[in-house]
Amino acid sequence: MEKRTLSPRKIVKTNGKLLYDEGTKSFSRIRLKKEIIEEFPQLRERRSSFSYELKFFRDSEELERMIKKLGKEENMPILMWLYKESY
Repeated sequence: MEKRTLSPRKIVKTNGKLLYDEGTKSFSRIRLKKEIIEEFPQLRERRSSFSYELKFFRDSEELERMIKKLGKEENMPILMWLYKESY
């Protein structure tokens, strides 16, 4: 199976919530908001299959090395922050 990167046309910033999934008994579901779907209309293709790759860096030096490598690739990453909210 060939993977092709989906590329945005503009900068998208949105906030959302992680949803609890009973099957995995964890907060493991991310619902993509309207802004993301509008920017990546391919995600509406029901017969297509999509995947993701997540990279977690333990320190800023590792991240900086990866950013330097990204300058040589055509793929653009999505930055995502995870927060624990208190009420």
